[in-house]
Amino acid sequence: MSGVPELFAQLFRQDFADLEAATGSWQKLAEALDETRVGSGKRVSGPLHKAGWSGVSATYGFAALEATESKMKTAQTNAQLIRTVLSTLNSRMQAAQRKLRHAVLDSEAAGHTVTEDGWVQAKQAIDLKYHNDPDYQNVQQQANAGLGGFRARIDEALDEARLVSSEATELLYQIDPFDLDKQYGGANAAEDAARIAKFSGLRKADIPDGKKPQHTADWWAGLTAEQRDLYLAAYPDEIGRLDGLPTGIRDEANRMVLDARLNDYALREGDLGYHDRDSYRALSALKDRLDLEDTAPAHKQLYLLGFDTSKDGRAIVAVGNPDTARHTAVQVPGTGNQLDSVNGQINRAGKLQDSAADWAGAAGPGGVAVVSWLDYNAPEANFDSAGKAELNLGIATQGRAQDSAGDLRDFTHGLRAAHEGERGHLTVLSHSYGSTVVGAADAGGRGLDADDMVVVGSPGMAVDRADQLHIDPGHLYVGAAENDPISNYVSGTTLGADPKEPEFGARRMYVDTRDHGGYWNDGSKSLENQGRVIAGLPPRGGGVR
Repeated sequence: MSGVPELFAQLFRQDFADLEAATGSWQKLAEALDETRVGSGKRVSGPLHKAGWSGVSATYGFAALEATESKMKTAQTNAQLIRTVLSTLNSRMQAAQRKLRHAVLDSEAAGHTVTEDGWVQAKQAIDLKYHNDPDYQNVQQQANAGLGGFRARIDEALDEARLVSSEATELLYQIDPFDLDKQYGGANAAEDAARIAKFSGLRKADIPDGKKPQHTADWWAGLTAEQRDLYLAAYPDEIGRLDGLPTGIRDEANRMVLDARLNDYALREGDLGYHDRDSYRALSALKDRLDLEDTAPAHKQLYLLGFDTSKDGRAIVAVGNPDTARHTAVQVPGTGNQLDSVNGQINRAGKLQDSAADWAGAAGPGGVAVVSWLDYNAPEANFDSAGKAELNLGIATQGRAQDSAGDLRDFTHGLRAAHEGERGHLTVLSHSYGSTVVGAADAGGRGLDADDMVVVGSPGMAVDRADQLHIDPGHLYVGAAENDPISNYVSGTTLGADPKEPEFGARRMYVDTRDHGGYWNDGSKSLENQGRVIAGLPPRGGGVR
């Protein structure tokens, strides 16, 4: 399409049916690759994880399966990108064709003739035999006053067609959909997607900052399916962080980032520093756990809503889908938790979900989702031989809680914005320093928008009274084991008033467990009461402890 006469004739008469058919074919291929990859996880690698396959053969076998599934993801992404390039090429070429045809029609309506090579001829206003007439030139100029504009419009349409054709050709040349030696999603897939997003008119700058979850949800809802796919492929790190987006989208984005991070660590394994080696181990364990639960029942599916390897590391993982659950709980862990603790936190969330399901009535197990929210730098606490906490700077001050309060508020409001159907029941639970984070978050801004709140083993909630929080004090339940060292020795010192004391104004929740970490013991009233609150019921007594 380099010569102007050829380009004019081709664009003017172009039928785009073949291009539309090719676009549809690449879309079908992308869908087939995605179905095959997901099916492999559910029917092959997932069951093998569940069956406990182990040993040297298992190590190599899982690595091979993971590589195969990752290659299929790369191929699926690239097929989708090709589809997007063709779709954009189709729409932009048709727009250029419309401009060209309108320019030709307008030229002819004004009395001009447009030749086969796209040249707009000047019209003859008066007979040539009068060309020596003094007014001849003036009359001709007036009659052809729009001639330059018509020619410019045709040139502009042809330039647009030439540009989009050149850009699409270059983009397609850069994508290799059958380069299946790329593992963990393909090192260049995001770069390819970013270039194609720009070609399609999508800008990274248009992605919300996530500080207004409802705005973020509205932005996402206003995109086409193709635009969503392209943003996801081009900017998974940014999309995965956005509070207010659907849980499934955030999970897909964060798994893409996780795979890319693992690939980077694998390529540099021999040169990793101490922190990166720890992060590599922790992220590998997280991926193994995600893979293990891929074949779990729907209400036990895991959703990765965020992770970070800075400092001690962070992770947000949901057991069940909060978007569709009637009852959702957010569990904020406390001291001593970091990225390598995520498996234990997932187990804890699972216990809370099971306990709540026993009381959820018609909602059933599928109506309960529990999120482990470790998206802050939790402090560490050591205990001396008498069981007293040795205060360090992290646990003795509210600094880390105040720093993360806004993030927790954005997260819970994001759950509200992403929830499908009628408003669900939201409970925020916390343990240890996590209750300080929750208190700081609920005291500030618009609060957490929670219906119920449970704190156990609390050192203080960053306030002096329950009525300084947004939560109704009648729906704030405080549990404290009689020999919990954090509740007994730290609460009421530097992190706020002791929430278990009557003057604080909260409701005491009966617990029958001991120590600082026993609140989730199987078969305990402590666990049962937390489950009841998650299900929208008040805890049961037995004497306040």
